[in-house]
Amino acid sequence: MSKSGALDLVSGVGGRIEKKEVLPAVQKYEKYHVCHGGNEEEMKANYSDMVNKYYDLVTSFYEYGWGESFHFAPRWKEESLRESIKRHEHFLALQLGLKKGQKVLDVGCGIGGPLREIARFSGAFVTGLNNNEYQISRGEELNRIRGINNSCTYVKADFMRMPFSDNTFDAIFAIEATCHAPNQVICENDLAVDSPLPWYLPLDKNHFSPSNFRVTAVGRFITRNMVKVLEFLGLAPEGSQRVQHFLENAADALVEGGRKGIFTPMYFFLARKPIL
Repeated sequence: MSKSGALDLVSGVGGRIEKKEVLPAVQKYEKYHVCHGGNEEEMKANYSDMVNKYYDLVTSFYEYGWGESFHFAPRWKEESLRESIKRHEHFLALQLGLKKGQKVLDVGCGIGGPLREIARFSGAFVTGLNNNEYQISRGEELNRIRGINNSCTYVKADFMRMPFSDNTFDAIFAIEATCHAPNQVICENDLAVDSPLPWYLPLDKNHFSPSNFRVTAVGRFITRNMVKVLEFLGLAPEGSQRVQHFLENAADALVEGGRKGIFTPMYFFLARKPIL
């Protein structure tokens, strides 16, 4: 099950990083960014280290506040965040035309929320590609809990250097993962589905939702002070508050970007490999 308690949250902060090294890792991650003296070339040259540090530090916060699937989804009125995410994953499986027994690759799979749901929904065998050791170990643990080891697996690798031969998979999908690549390939066909609710609504602290209480203003206040107390008591590693702080800042920036119409995570395209 998803990490739901305070001790579950703080026990995962840092991932595979030694607890005494969490604060230096936070400081190193922050220095990659311009606001802390970093530059774009340094970020590109060290993208693997930067992304690994980020997900070691934030994965338990993601799972605590968002669930097992680390992505947005078009959301309809009266629909919960969890329901919208599951529906979007079913939509992807249907768009790919997945069938029982097919082999599918999830590029940048996180802790495997989407691949588990898509494997269950479609009957396909889904391989998750991830370069973060902690996320893979957590994904394998969740696979065992769900009893779906026979339909899902993981491979640790950089998606800029995939260790697969040609024609290994019947289909490949990526959900909000390729933004971490140092070189982007932009496709022209925008097939994003319109939604009556803003995509950023679940992150808006001023939007109250009982089903997503932890990301509301009150929920954030409780989490912020809970992490502060646990770090003071030594139950959470030093640096946990700073991780929670930059995640709150990122959420606020995403909401503002969405309101101004200058950023959207919902860019969907479907491509078929040409027959040569």
